[in-house]
Amino acid sequence: MRALVLIDIQEGMDSPLWGARNNPDAETNAARLLARFRETGAPIAHVHHVSKRPASPLHPDNGGTAIKAIVTPRGDEPVFSKSTNSAFIGTDLERHLRDSGVTGLVIAGLSTPQCISTSMRMGANLGFDVWLAHDACAAFETHAITTWRDGLPPLSAQQIHDTEVSMLHGEFGQALSTDAILKAYP
Repeated sequence: MRALVLIDIQEGMDSPLWGARNNPDAETNAARLLARFRETGAPIAHVHHVSKRPASPLHPDNGGTAIKAIVTPRGDEPVFSKSTNSAFIGTDLERHLRDSGVTGLVIAGLSTPQCISTSMRMGANLGFDVWLAHDACAAFETHAITTWRDGLPPLSAQQIHDTEVSMLHGEFGQALSTDAILKAYP
């Protein structure tokens, strides 16, 4: 059985602090996946980041921790709060998935090179068969973050996204479009 894991699709991700991003349709595609998983009764897990850094848009005092309305959890859909890049560290996500009989994941959310990548890698390392909905994720450009070496040219959000998805595909799971996932999933 495969579960949908939506990660960090939060109001704080719209902050200009992050810089320009690619894929303005990421949330819409995540909502399409969510609708299908709800329709079929498949397991769903929502994960949101609650930063410990006071300046972060995802810190509780800054109003950005709320999950966006387009993918708002319903009823008994569990919400896991994290403060690291991995959806599995410091949460009961793995236990919840295992108790639900889940062996595979569909991961979507923000941002591709941080929490999505870390969660996909860890999910695969924990033995889950992971599908990354690459068009239901997005990245931010590098000039909004500190680069590791002075003088590096800025990378666009699309370059970062494409590079990260390429690194994940095949090694930690499969990168698939939302349409391909919807076709493959009853």
